[in-house]
Amino acid sequence: MEKAVATAQAQPNIALIKYWGKRDVSRNLPAVGSLSLTLATLWTRMKVEFSTDFDRDCLQVDGEVAVDMLPRVSRCLDQVAGSNRPRASIESHCNFPIAAGLASSASAFAALVVAANKACGQASDIFDEETIAAVASRDTLALARLAGAASGSAARSLFGGIVELATGDDDIDVATLLAASTWPLRVVVAVTERGHKSVASGDAMILSEKSSPFYSSWIENQDHDLEVARSAVNDRDFEKLATVSEHNCLKMHSVMWTSRPPIVYWNQGTLACMEAIRDLQSAGQAVFFTMDAGPQVKAICQPDNEALVMQTLSEVDGVETIMSSGLGAAACILDDA
Repeated sequence: MEKAVATAQAQPNIALIKYWGKRDVSRNLPAVGSLSLTLATLWTRMKVEFSTDFDRDCLQVDGEVAVDMLPRVSRCLDQVAGSNRPRASIESHCNFPIAAGLASSASAFAALVVAANKACGQASDIFDEETIAAVASRDTLALARLAGAASGSAARSLFGGIVELATGDDDIDVATLLAASTWPLRVVVAVTERGHKSVASGDAMILSEKSSPFYSSWIENQDHDLEVARSAVNDRDFEKLATVSEHNCLKMHSVMWTSRPPIVYWNQGTLACMEAIRDLQSAGQAVFFTMDAGPQVKAICQPDNEALVMQTLSEVDGVETIMSSGLGAAACILDDA
């Protein structure tokens, strides 16, 4: 049996200036640029094994066969390794709830393309020359574009620290704006519901574009928000970053709420966490909130008030668990041993 195997790890990213909407659905290109924080302690690990002995792809997620997710994973592998590739066995392990608004697809597809690309490069005997040449020429941006074709936010999880994604005429550009160690922000995650969200992000974006009266305004104002956020990051201006990030988040959810039918991911715990963070702000604490397409609340703060933020949110009615993380590194290959 001829085979090739590699394992990679990637961390989810939390968008402060949001990605919402698709400029090109067929290529999964985002309609707007975005700015995000790559986390450190949450992760997805993907083991990809190609073998001439396999007659079909198979996928396990946290030890369970995941038939519904397999077609999307297989399409991504085709992009990395070619449609004539050997079939693959994929094992995914995640240390946080998936499909619940915590960017699990971002970390999953980032890890998937890194692992698959590495495996291809180790087995010239089972891949054609064209695939081997493509693998050898790929840099991090090329891998980010492959990941982004499967999950728009996955492109950002290829990079560490504070990351900006820009939309171009033909493709996306992604790069680290500030290294993780340069501005040691903390992210406290209040999980208010562990189940899968009712509407997938991709479907919700398409619905928003078709039916929300606020969608065009959202697109038109995104460049301004990105400029303000980029300036705040470069100046390490927490207050400026807090103001633009919260406003951008609420605008995105306003687009969702005014879609037809409305897309509402929040629950009572979400609203209670937002109120608790507002109380902390009123007491002079440097903290702000953001939410993605899900009910979980992410509170961004400084290291010196992280414990207070964690304690406050843990006492909110409706919060199931609290997780905390600093800013993390780029996706990487792991030693299979």
